[in-house]
Amino acid sequence: MKLIWHAIRFLLSAFCFLPFLLYSQQSGTKVYCFTIDETIAKPAKRKTELAVKEAQNQQADIIFLHLNTFGGELESAESIRTLLLDASIPVFVFIDKNAASAGALISIACDSIYMSQGASIGAASVVNQTGEVMPDKYQSYMRSMMRATAIANGRDPDIAQAMVDPDVEIKGVSEKGKVLTLTTTEAIQFGFCEGEAESKEEVMQLAGVDNYYFVEQEPDIIEKIILFLLHPMVCGILIMIMIGGIYFELQTPGVGFPLIAALVAAALYFAPHYLNGLAEHWEILLFIVGIGLLLLEIFVIPGFGVAGISGIVLIIASLVLSMTLNFGFDFSFTPPTTIIKKIVIVLGFSTAGFLSSIWIGMKLINTNTRFGSIALKTELGKETGYISQDLTMNNLVGQTGRAATFLRPAGKVEIDNEIYDAVSEFGVIEKDTVVKVVRFENSQLVVTV
Repeated sequence: MKLIWHAIRFLLSAFCFLPFLLYSQQSGTKVYCFTIDETIAKPAKRKTELAVKEAQNQQADIIFLHLNTFGGELESAESIRTLLLDASIPVFVFIDKNAASAGALISIACDSIYMSQGASIGAASVVNQTGEVMPDKYQSYMRSMMRATAIANGRDPDIAQAMVDPDVEIKGVSEKGKVLTLTTTEAIQFGFCEGEAESKEEVMQLAGVDNYYFVEQEPDIIEKIILFLLHPMVCGILIMIMIGGIYFELQTPGVGFPLIAALVAAALYFAPHYLNGLAEHWEILLFIVGIGLLLLEIFVIPGFGVAGISGIVLIIASLVLSMTLNFGFDFSFTPPTTIIKKIVIVLGFSTAGFLSSIWIGMKLINTNTRFGSIALKTELGKETGYISQDLTMNNLVGQTGRAATFLRPAGKVEIDNEIYDAVSEFGVIEKDTVVKVVRFENSQLVVTV
């Protein structure tokens, strides 16, 4: 029996140390891999920042970028270019079909370029959201970046410039009047590609690296939380809490739990969108201004008018804009179908969830089957001497007093130094206005000016 127990302990110990033993056996060239297969924008920039930092922390020997993009935002592309140029580790890029526009700049910033069959690199002119070429000052900046990047990595700066400037003509390479785009074969011929490959293993073989192992980019705990909060379903729940908090705060004015819950949900919603480059400062400012207008409507301005409606419009606009990849009001890098789909899924789910929650809550409250054990079932009717309201309040009909609070339409009135619940018969009644009781119904005084 003792022998069996020792055998079990040995097997458990071996099992616990197996991952460590396997890891310790990994030797050779460490290749840190990450992928950019989306529009070049702030999310891609953040991904590159994390990749370079993590590769350096892990003491990787090579950074491997798997790239497939049609381009994107110039500012983000320039930041990614700088990160790759300044990396202390050699950077390989594998162009899987497309490295257009900003993608061409990023590729040229890498130490070694490999391309798949049928891939292309180039067409780096700066264009606006309609596809029109921007003025020459923008092209001049892009030309200088392309030339400087090419020179930094020992590539022909004139060919790099021809990818931006249609006026550059290079005999046997590009003709005047067209920006240059190179196929895989042409890129190899003119020194903008080290070889053709179809996988990262083939890239390593072409690079002459025999003993290697890949380490894929994995999000840390903070990134996992950000990705979790960016999930459309989670976004919908947060928006539902925001809508519910604002709704109940409007129903029961006063800074309390509903407003606090809405603000916490807003922080959890906007923080990951901001960190991931989707929500910009002005979009968050729209939300803050919208909340401010609603608070102004609740506590300062009687009734519900321009301020309240404007606040709701700004809040909805900020939520929609923060969900999409836009630069100002430029949505050219986000397909309209994607915008509509995301808005319908997130806002539709949150609104439907909010309305369903209210409906279910009302049904549960009004049913006797669910809460039968804790609900009172005794009927207190007129026949047994019970009445639903204090009939002595009828004596106040015809008397005058003052509005102790705003009545919009419900509030408080003061009559003979006593405070009573009241409701305005018509419109909003401002505080301290002289009022007259016209009738008593539903346990409330009905007053008018």
